[in-house]
Amino acid sequence: MLRKIFTAPLLRNMLFVLLLLGAAFALGYLATHYSIQHDITHNAGNSLEPSTVEVLEQLAGPVNVTVYATGHDARLGDIRKIIRNFLSLYQRYKPDINLVFIDPEKEAGKARAAGIQLNGEMVIEYAGRSERLTRINEQAITSTLLRLAHSRDQTVMYLDGHGERKLDGIANHDLGNPFGAKLRQNGFRINSLNLALAQEVPSNVSALVITHPQLDLMPGEVDKLLRYIDRGGNLLWLVDAEPLRGLEPLAEKLDLLLPPGIVIDPTAAGMNAPATWSLGASYSPHAVTRNFNLITAFPEARPITWNENPEWGHHMLVEVAARGWVSRYPAKEKPRFDKQHDTPGPAVIAVAMQRNINDREQRIVVVGNGAFLSNSFAGNGGNVDLGVNMVNWLASEEHLIAVQPRAAKDSSLVLGKTQLTVISVGFLLVVPLLLAGVGLYIWWKRRRA
Repeated sequence: MLRKIFTAPLLRNMLFVLLLLGAAFALGYLATHYSIQHDITHNAGNSLEPSTVEVLEQLAGPVNVTVYATGHDARLGDIRKIIRNFLSLYQRYKPDINLVFIDPEKEAGKARAAGIQLNGEMVIEYAGRSERLTRINEQAITSTLLRLAHSRDQTVMYLDGHGERKLDGIANHDLGNPFGAKLRQNGFRINSLNLALAQEVPSNVSALVITHPQLDLMPGEVDKLLRYIDRGGNLLWLVDAEPLRGLEPLAEKLDLLLPPGIVIDPTAAGMNAPATWSLGASYSPHAVTRNFNLITAFPEARPITWNENPEWGHHMLVEVAARGWVSRYPAKEKPRFDKQHDTPGPAVIAVAMQRNINDREQRIVVVGNGAFLSNSFAGNGGNVDLGVNMVNWLASEEHLIAVQPRAAKDSSLVLGKTQLTVISVGFLLVVPLLLAGVGLYIWWKRRRA
């Protein structure tokens, strides 16, 4: 009986239609309840960087985006469609991004009240704070969200007055661009601090940055720094392989040992970099290095060691030169290990310290190198990202620690006239004729069978 049912053409066709409808219904149900997407474009142009997704996951509550754009722009075309399509990438991960368009020509009063000057300008609001944006790309939008996500106004100060590197300086040895610029882009205010003029380190500073002085600090200035540490102030200390120039009491206060010498890393030489560079590739688990897997480069770094102190917790951040050594007298051309004066690797060149004091957690990061964030070398690998992570952690903004979004690679394809002709003829003429020939061949074989 069952054999007759399955062999009957009508019943077999009805069963096939029912199965097809059932499959279509099931696929429709799954499509409406579950979303699966995969970006197969070469430059991932239809996806966001993982770091941007992390930022969106940290935003609790809605984000309101008001776009002041006309329906059509003579130069850019349909601006609204461009912005809507781009922000849809963000809405994919955060559905409560609310997008509103206002035509500045039809509603000129609202545009004037908002201070709008350009067609396509956006106002992004989050948690009672707002910023205007005139560019639309992932770097700009994610950086704006990072600034708005800061729980409070954050000020980073850097010690000045003794030839230190400046966080807003433009000289090659300064830290202004890209490191200082990235901090400002992420919502930090940057100010200098001259302790010869200031009575004390301000209590509202989120983190103090000390780079290597070229002149000795006066004892009174050092006393102000020590009082800042005693009050529980947060510190980023970038120590170059030079004399401390008056900062010895600070090292003693932190129980740090800063032996002389420069780290020699054979791995750097294998990457066609100077042997006096140290390459960071693996990092100990810590909030600063969470999900951080970029290579970092430290020119002429010095090692950092410390005395164990139950008051402080120490966490190694960067360890380098597993096959290298610390050289007291490095040769200029090809360094060689000296058993009498050199110390075998690996060497720690960055450490995070923390303790509980005055009902709060004090955080300090010490790096045996300042050049890695300088304008000359900060562009190497993930140097800037690591520096920004350090400042975020010091400012108790570790929930915002993420690798900064990078611009997608331009993968535009430009074809010549001959190439376009070959492609056109191939698809419009050759392929159809080939398919027709295959069809005729199959038809001819069936006629002869």
